[in-house]
Amino acid sequence: MKILFEHADILITEGNGFSELKNAYLAVEGKKITYIGTERPEGHYDEVKDYSSKLLMPGLINTHCHAAMVMLRGLGSDLPLQEWLFEKMMPVEDRFDAKTIKAATYLALLEMISTGTVSFSDMYFFCPATAEACIEAGIKANICRPLQSFDPADKYETLYRKLEADELFRDYNGAEDGRILIDDSIHAEYTCREDFVRQHALTAKARGTRMHIHLSETKKEHDECIQKFGKTPARWFADLGTFDIPAFAAHCVWITDEDIALLAEKGVSVVHNPSSNMKLGSGFAPIVKMQKAGINITLGTDGAASNNNLNMFEELHIASIIHKGYMLDSTVTKCSETLRMATINGAKLQGRPNTGALKVGNAADIIAIDLDKPHLFPNNDTVGLICYSAQGSDVCMNMVDGKILYENGEFLTLDREKIMHDAREAQKILY
Repeated sequence: MKILFEHADILITEGNGFSELKNAYLAVEGKKITYIGTERPEGHYDEVKDYSSKLLMPGLINTHCHAAMVMLRGLGSDLPLQEWLFEKMMPVEDRFDAKTIKAATYLALLEMISTGTVSFSDMYFFCPATAEACIEAGIKANICRPLQSFDPADKYETLYRKLEADELFRDYNGAEDGRILIDDSIHAEYTCREDFVRQHALTAKARGTRMHIHLSETKKEHDECIQKFGKTPARWFADLGTFDIPAFAAHCVWITDEDIALLAEKGVSVVHNPSSNMKLGSGFAPIVKMQKAGINITLGTDGAASNNNLNMFEELHIASIIHKGYMLDSTVTKCSETLRMATINGAKLQGRPNTGALKVGNAADIIAIDLDKPHLFPNNDTVGLICYSAQGSDVCMNMVDGKILYENGEFLTLDREKIMHDAREAQKILY
């Protein structure tokens, strides 16, 4: 299938920034971008789309998500994280099964696809159900089954969570020509035993996966780790081998300057979750310090129970402004840096070097913004417009690997009405 987008504005990545082509052309053949330029390319195209008044840009990459938690949206609002997690979330999560997880994931995919996400990193359970939903939807996903252990009698080799992670890797890693990738995961320092963390790091190293963790999300978590072990969560993970493989850490709100130097040394990517961190009162991640240290910083929504949505444009907006206000300096962050977090930096974290930027030879993971909106006019700064003005509802097209998943309000790979029906039925089971 050869598709030509014509008369579009096109946002291309150049060095550490972005530039824009006006009234330009972008061609897709199969799964790849084959042309970008201001002159119409020669040749025949199966489909030619007039994208006047639309902006083509890289699709957004959500690098920390618990997709099925959309079914917990609004549950336990305004509680401290530990109370929210252990008293509100977990009792309902115990009622999830593969069927309800799949229904919830489909609901999450409607939200993500229609608001511009082309790939996401998911940490949850009943992961085959998540993988199957993503395969049908056409989206890219890095999926992991987190390791947790609360029982001193557990043995690593027979722990059901570990066995589920093994099966997930065996059955789905590289599925759909690499559209589905499997990561490994340790949920957090406070939910897993030291010996299991050490062994799971060795497992991940042996099979060449990335490691997805929560790290220093709250002051309580951070301080109690120091009290128990005499070291921060970052040092605890590092000493157990977790950072000897490609690793990425969500939150990192309470990390120290020494932790930042450690993460930079070990090449650990950090996932910034500003909406979740503010809603749960966790604090403000020291993003500016991390940027100066050269850490690869990405963006994630976290789950819809703590956000309360999966809209990456909202995350872009908040990440672009909160550090300016917190540090009383409007120059400490640049929207071009924030947009990189949501695109090319996220692709690096996921191990997807051929996405995150619009360029010839890259995967055709592209979204379009409808610029014919009052709040998007005039456009004096396209990157600023994306980060400070655009909404997820402005997305009018989402393409992954050259296949259009969503266009002009219509889902082309998913049955919206069935998904909404199944989500309502799942709600009856969970509540």
